[in-house]
Amino acid sequence: MKITLNWLKQYVDFDWPPEELAERLTMLGIEVERVEKLTGEFEGVVVAQVITSDNHPNADKLSLCRVNDGKGERQIVCGAHNFKPGDKVPLILPGHSLPPKAGEQPFTIKVGKIRGVESQGMMCSPQELGLPDAVEGLLILPEDAKVGQPFAEFLGRARADVVYDLEITPNRPDLNSVIGIAREIGAITGNRLKVPEVKIRNSEIKVEDLIAVRIEDPELCPRYTARVIRGVKIGPSPEWLKSTLEKVGVRDNFFALGGDSLKMVRVIVRLYAQTGIEFPIAAFFETPIIEAHAAKLNSFLSR
Repeated sequence: MKITLNWLKQYVDFDWPPEELAERLTMLGIEVERVEKLTGEFEGVVVAQVITSDNHPNADKLSLCRVNDGKGERQIVCGAHNFKPGDKVPLILPGHSLPPKAGEQPFTIKVGKIRGVESQGMMCSPQELGLPDAVEGLLILPEDAKVGQPFAEFLGRARADVVYDLEITPNRPDLNSVIGIAREIGAITGNRLKVPEVKIRNSEIKVEDLIAVRIEDPELCPRYTARVIRGVKIGPSPEWLKSTLEKVGVRDNFFALGGDSLKMVRVIVRLYAQTGIEFPIAAFFETPIIEAHAAKLNSFLSR
């Protein structure tokens, strides 16, 4: 099973570096087969808010700003003029590099003096970040942008992450989920497990009035439950979910099961119960496979 560092941190708080997490998981009896570090977009770029903007003491065309980067305030020397205190902008922190243009070397931001005044980062224009927006000056973000949020996360882009490939033993099926792993970490850190709240609004319509379940062979299927969910929107997953699933090797697929597909499921289950003919699960969803088994279906139904 694969999980990622950022995904795990959504469910439990811890500050271990990636290597220590691997060691901790091993001590918990969870074998870490592989650790893969993934580079992300806009590393070191966060959403920041301008607090003050004053004239630079030694340059007429520069301003001296104080900005909040989500962890504290820092001083920035800026040459743009299209912003004001209160605006939110992308800020690249020292030690990180701007996206390089084709054929150029990355430009790394450092703490340094500009016209005699120290600057502790750089507020960015869309062009400096390699974005297509044509703006004269800084990229001004919406008011609801969260200060301190990684800029890649704000855009719904991939962040740097670490993927752990875990070997889960058969006696610990509770670890076959991200929440299961997070629960173990919470137990040794003492931090609360952050389980998402699921709100279910029950309808006044009884499920028995919409669907019926009949078990034709209790030995093969001793229990089967059904619930009707309405108002589900079928479509592509949001970008954050696509990115998370792709990191752990899961493709972003979606399908709707209903109508004739449900009839096919009932036929296949009944066929197996009466004849022992095996039909793959994919036969429920993929037309070519259904067609490949049509001869078996027709042969049995014509008896």
